[in-house]
Amino acid sequence: MNNFIITNSDKYTKFFTPDFLMGPNCIRILDELLTAYPLTFSRENKILDLGCGKGITSLFIANETGATIYANNFWVTTEENISRFNEWDMNGILIPSYEDANCLSFELEIFDAIISIDAYHYFAGKEDFFAEKILPFVKCGGYVLIAIPGIKEEFEGQQEVLLKDWLGDESSLFHSCAWWKNIIGTKDEIEFVNVWELSNTELAWTEWLKQEHSFAKADSVHYESIIRKFTTFIGIAVKKKRLKN
Repeated sequence: MNNFIITNSDKYTKFFTPDFLMGPNCIRILDELLTAYPLTFSRENKILDLGCGKGITSLFIANETGATIYANNFWVTTEENISRFNEWDMNGILIPSYEDANCLSFELEIFDAIISIDAYHYFAGKEDFFAEKILPFVKCGGYVLIAIPGIKEEFEGQQEVLLKDWLGDESSLFHSCAWWKNIIGTKDEIEFVNVWELSNTELAWTEWLKQEHSFAKADSVHYESIIRKFTTFIGIAVKKKRLKN
């Protein structure tokens, strides 16, 4: 059993239900990222939650960093999230948006940080995507924190064979830490790129598989033979350089 990292996420257990979770527990995963790279802001600061799902990651980020959150999702309607945000009394703190990650229309360098949990691999596995589509919206000195499912090693391009019974065509989206570090790239405006396997992977999966959800039940069939054997969750932290004086 892993030594799980559990800090602030225990305050959000009422959201660990099929009504909010859309896969392995995103709050546990996010908590590990923000434990490794704490962000302390005020409401004047802005964070983009890229791929916020039903908004619980945005709620966590807002509460734990103090920032105003742009809760962006391309799969869940803005109207649905507005309703939830109002119920949580987070109107004006959680700002819903419906933007395609391939063509974000925000002002350049508007965000103090961009965070993406269990979404980035769907649209960003292309060379120069990060530098062209993500980094321009981050302020100098700001961070990009990403967590995505991946594989423990690259298996020399055989992941589609190993994962196909579980993922089908989406097998090609899963890659290793080394692959993702390479695809993020090294640009003059990047101070560092850190990529690592998250410690909370098993916990996030365990809490998801307990859910009475059809997708969780489907995942449970493949957990021991494929998911636990070959996959992991990958953390990525990027810092944009500050402007030189």
